[in-house]
Order: sequence, then C-alpha cells, then structure tokens
Amino acid sequence: MQTNKLSVKEIVKSLGLVFGDIGTSPIYTLTVVFLLTEKTAANALGVISLIIWTLVILVTVEYAWLAMSLSKKGEGGTIVLREILAPRLKTVRQVAFVTFLSFIGISLLIGDGVITPAISILSAVEGILLIPGLEATQQDILIIIAAVIAVLLFAFQSKGTEKVSVAFGPIMVVWFAFLAVSGIISMTQHMSIINALNPYYGLHFLYTNGIAGFFVLSEVILCATGGEALYADMGHLGRRPITMAWYFVFAALLLNYLGQGAFAVLHPDAKNILFEMIFTHLNVLYVPFLVLSILATVIASQAMISGMFSIVYQGIRTHVMPLFKVEYTSERFRSQIYIGAINWFLLISVVFIMYHFRESSKLAAAYGLAVTGTMTLTGIMMTWIFILKKRKLLAGVSIFVTFVDLVFLLSNLNKIPEGGYWSIIIAAIPFFTILLFTRGQKKLYKTLKPMERKEFLQRFEWAYKHSSRIRGSALFFARGIDRVPPYIVNTMFLNHIIYEDNIVVSIVLKDDPYGVTGTLRDAPTEGLRIYEIRAGYMEVFDVQAMLSEAGIDENAIFYGVEDISTKNIFWKLFSIIKKLNPTFVQFYRLPHQKLHGVVTRVEM
Repeated sequence: MQTNKLSVKEIVKSLGLVFGDIGTSPIYTLTVVFLLTEKTAANALGVISLIIWTLVILVTVEYAWLAMSLSKKGEGGTIVLREILAPRLKTVRQVAFVTFLSFIGISLLIGDGVITPAISILSAVEGILLIPGLEATQQDILIIIAAVIAVLLFAFQSKGTEKVSVAFGPIMVVWFAFLAVSGIISMTQHMSIINALNPYYGLHFLYTNGIAGFFVLSEVILCATGGEALYADMGHLGRRPITMAWYFVFAALLLNYLGQGAFAVLHPDAKNILFEMIFTHLNVLYVPFLVLSILATVIASQAMISGMFSIVYQGIRTHVMPLFKVEYTSERFRSQIYIGAINWFLLISVVFIMYHFRESSKLAAAYGLAVTGTMTLTGIMMTWIFILKKRKLLAGVSIFVTFVDLVFLLSNLNKIPEGGYWSIIIAAIPFFTILLFTRGQKKLYKTLKPMERKEFLQRFEWAYKHSSRIRGSALFFARGIDRVPPYIVNTMFLNHIIYEDNIVVSIVLKDDPYGVTGTLRDAPTEGLRIYEIRAGYMEVFDVQAMLSEAGIDENAIFYGVEDISTKNIFWKLFSIIKKLNPTFVQFYRLPHQKLHGVVTRVEM
C-alpha cells in the first residue's frame, strides 16, 4: 500500500518538474497555427490530427519509448547519448563528430531555455485582454507585467526552490484537469472533431494544402515543445513515474486540443482560442483560470531554468564549459544548484525577447527551430546506437522518427528570416563558448608541457632528501603524476617549497553519471601521496569533506594560475573567460585562507 502511495506522489512530482513546458503549449499552439490557415471544419480536423500524431510520434515514441530505453544509471539527456555512443565508435573522427553533435544539442537546449519562459509567460498574461473592462489594455503594459513576473522568477532562483517546489505538482494536476474538462465541454458542441484521431485527416491536410500545409508544421511542432524534458529529467525522477505521468498529460492535452478544434470551427473569429474557449464555456471560472495559467507558465519556466543549471553543470563536470560559480541552494538536496552567470544571461535574454517580439503570436516565429534541431540530433544519435547494438526493430522505428524530426526541422527553416534567427543567435553564444573553451584547454595543456612521471619522481626524491621540509601537509591538484603540471614543478623545485607530506589530489571523471569514491593510492615515493576522487559527471560532491573523512588535514593548498600572453584574438577571448570565472579551487569551495596560487606565464 505504501508503494502505491509513493508512486502516486512521484507521478504528481513529475507533473510539476517535467511537464510544465509541454503542458502550457495549449495556451498558444492553436492560436498561432490558425494565423497560417483558415478556421474551416476541414482545416480544424487536419490540424488537430497533426497535433495528436505529433505528440504520439515525437513525444510518446521518440522520448517516452525509444530515448528512455537508453540511459546510464537511470540518467538521460544529450550528454548521456554521447557517453553511450562514443565507446562503440571505431574511429577518432566518429567520436569527434558525435561530440560536435552533442555540443550543438546542448546549445540548442539553452537557446530553447530563453524562448520558453518568454512565450509561455507573455501568452498567459495576454489572457487579461478578455476580462471585462481590461480589453483595451495596451501591449506595452502586458509586456511590463510579463517582464516583472520574469524578473521575480529569476531573482528568486538564488533562494532555491526546495520549499515552493512541493506545490508545483498539485498545481499542475489542477491545470491538466482544467484543460481536460474544458476540452470535453467544448467537444460536446461539435462532436465530429473526434475524427481527428484518424491520421488520415492530418495527411489529407498536408496533401491538399501543399507547401502552405508544409509550413503549418512549423507551428504544429509547438505542441511538442518540452517533450525532450521527459528524457533529460529521467535521472531526477526515474523512468516509470515520468512515463506514467505522461499518459495522464497526453489524455488531458488530447481532450483540450480536440475541444479547441471544435471551438475554432464554431467561432472562426476567435483570436486567442484557449482563453476565449474558457471565457465562453466557463465564464465564472475565467479569472481563476487566468491566474492558474500564469502559475503554470511560471512552473514551466522554473523547470526550464533548473534544467539549464543542470545542463551547464554537466558541461562543467565533463570539461566542455568554463568553471562558472555554482551555489547549492539546499542542504538536503545537493542536486539543487544555482549558477548566477547563467541565471542573469537567461533573464536578460528573456526580457529582450519579450520586448523585441512584443506579442506571443510573433514570438512563435522564433520558437520551434531549436526544439526540432534538438529532436533531430536525438533521433540521429539514437538510431546510431540502435544500429550498433543490432536492435533492428528499434533502429527501424528510430529511422522513421528521425525522418519526421527532419521534416519538422525543414518546415521551421522558413522561420529564420521572420525572427527564428534569434533562436540561432542565442544558441550560438553557448556553442561558441563551448568550442572556444574546449579548444583553448587543449592548446593550453599542450603549451604548458607537463613533466613526465619518471623525471618528476627522480627530482622529487632528490629534493625531498636534500631540502628543508616544511612541517605538515600540502595539497596539489593535478590529473595525476603521469604528467605533472608546471606549477607543481615550479613550486617544489624552483621555489623549494616541499612539505613533510605532499598530497596530489586527482579528480577523475567516470563514464557513469553518479557515484563518488575517494581513495588514498599507494605512495609512489617517500613524502608523496596521491588521493584520487572518482566521480560521476552528474555528481555534486564536497571535496573538503571527502579529504577530512580520509584523515587529511592540510596546512596549505597550492593551485596553478595561467597568465596567458597571446596575439590571437580567440586565445585572448579564452583568456578573458578563464579570468572571469572561478579557479578550480574556488569552484570546489576549498578554504580560502589555505590557498596559494602559483602563476605560470604561457605563450599561446
């Protein structure tokens, strides 16, 4: 009995953390679609059929079935697909290509993370126009209200969401229930809309409308935005609660879209279809629904922001992103993090996007390109994995799904001159940062010319015997002693700083997302020890606490600081990124009173 209660609780929790984005899509999807096509009975049938089968193919099949069957220790996402695929590839070029695809995927998700709060919050606020007496509210006022909501939302991030997140699930349960009930009430006015369950009507719409019907797909895809969250958030909640919650969400969305389709046929002059449908059929509950819709869009935005923090943290831990300052907002849940640089970048971008596009219908022009790009990349990587695993049925289904993804991606290319270029510009910022940082780190490592193990041990043994040793223990951070960085060499052999107990701390990234172990390795020579931390790439851990548990009580902590000198514009930008972000020891929150930075001048 306790198990059932727990599973229901987990399902409700996943409704608040996973389905906010896709759950608020009914606010704007059909409104935007019918800007491109007339509200006739035939068109309504075709469009609703396309929406239903888009949810089936791109969310249920691609994410709830195929993608969620691929995980590492229950974790999902673009980086996980790369981690699964890379070891199975035969050439370095193939691994580099997959890594490049994952960089694009991460960047597109961040680009999507800007547009989601903007379109969701603005479209909900626009529902104010149906309240009697507020019909003439200027668009500037609506933008200001939406921007204030966004500012409050982002300003609250540093406080953590642990206390309020418990309410997210129940609120979304009410939201989806409202969507389902309102859809059923509207459907009863025009029951023939139920024929949209037949995919024939969607295909017939595309066939009869030709190229115009093809471009309608660029707005139909808005119904599936947020579908990628099912896979990305799998590690936080588990596959079963998410898939079970999806059945409930899908049923609510299905009923609501059918209801909106029926309302569009009977009210061809309607502009904001969902809100006008509620205002017509449930007039008494309209204001509570408006408040509920704003809460739902805030929850959707919160889920996206938390997802962005998680994605960036993955990037930091897998060494593809700079060491942004990370703060932990919960003492109980170390996975709840806050990254200030990302938070303010998102806020500035969201407010700018709202101001630039002004209306949610126009903002839809920038929405969909990043989503379809992410889905296509997921499809390509999944198909590749299934082929290498020789799972023919899944590979065949995955090829079909990827083809559908490509069709949607191509239909969205027409959005580029209409505002879709902003989606590309926003995604280009993290993409360029990732490329610059990864290339810069490789170049820097080669330029530093680390000392080989044999030579280092020989010089250390001589120095340890013949130098005046300082009492106590000193920590040095490095990947190991096979190739020792110059700052350790300079500290010990040029500055003659050698302690009685010298410990090289090495943090090794594991292929698995979770698990942390700390081990004191056998001493390679007298006076030198190695403490190795092996951690999953999703793991958040306390280095200082692990050192204390191992009985290490250091007197000093030495770390390297590179002073980069270069005439190359790209390496200058790389140097600025390095200076603006925390050092390795600051990132892991080591005691500042023990820190000693050793500067190494590097010509790049």
